[in-house]
Amino acid sequence: MAASRRSLIGFVAVVAAVALATQWFGDRRQRELGDEIARLAQPGDIRMVSSLSCPFCTEARLWMERHGVPFEECFIERDAACEATYESLPKQATPTLIVRGQVQTGFDAARVLRALQAGAG
Repeated sequence: MAASRRSLIGFVAVVAAVALATQWFGDRRQRELGDEIARLAQPGDIRMVSSLSCPFCTEARLWMERHGVPFEECFIERDAACEATYESLPKQATPTLIVRGQVQTGFDAARVLRALQAGAG
């Protein structure tokens, strides 16, 4: 019984260590992405079409603010021009980011970085 209890405790410790390491590496990758996007993005490069009721828009906004990424945001419920932009999109979803003219449905920091790098020419 004692050996099986030690095995279980050892297993739990390994799982916890792997989970912590995975979280640390994920956080590090997000910091690196944020730093690189903030370095490449100029005011006006990133525009986010949002909805007031969109939790994914809130997550994207907070991520960009936390990493010091310059971006503009408009809300389809408050701004007629923003709503017109939204209506003209081939796929209507929020958030939609327009990164140096490239339309991206949803927020993916790595995809934003690739668009900025492609336009850095």
